Amino acid sequence: MRKIIVIAIATLTVTASCNSKRTAPKPRGYYRIEMPAAHSYVSAPLDGYPYSFEVSEYARVSAATEPGSEPYWINISYPAYNAKIHISYKHIRGNLAKFVEDAYLMTYKHTIKADAIAAQQFESEDGRTFGLLYEISGNAASNVQFYITDSTRHFLRGALYFNTHPNADSLRPVIEYITEDIRHIMLSTQWK
Repeated sequence: MRKIIVIAIATLTVTASCNSKRTAPKPRGYYRIEMPAAHSYVSAPLDGYPYSFEVSEYARVSAATEPGSEPYWINISYPAYNAKIHISYKHIRGNLAKFVEDAYLMTYKHTIKADAIAAQQFESEDGRTFGLLYEISGNAASNVQFYITDSTRHFLRGALYFNTHPNADSLRPVIEYITEDIRHIMLSTQWK
């Protein structure tokens, strides 16, 4: 009799455990990032600045307040994506070569984590603004950097950073979206 009770309890235990709904650990994943369907631009509020351009309607423009910031430096923030484009401005006084070299060196500091860096030359339709757009692939701190200049008076440099651990795979849609916005900034820049 005792054997039958032990077998009955064991059978019930096995049967009950087979029907229970247990959850298995899920693999680590990332949130789906919803991007706007189309790009839409507005004039940046840059009254009194020696330059102007258009920015995404989803971006916020503010004066740079970080230590070492100079006049006419701004930040273009994308609050929904925890991203920021840092824009610096320099007035050229026979030192264009130094500014171009500095932009190159700041971009190539990311080679430690970058898989590749592709440079794309830029020239405005009116032929009065030139520059380079650097696309940095891999888990670098900055994925896009650029500079534009009229080569005589104005030099504008920008770098895209995310306030998160760099993960190029999960950030790729946002990087591509903001890169298009950066191209539009380069195309729409007017010097004053």
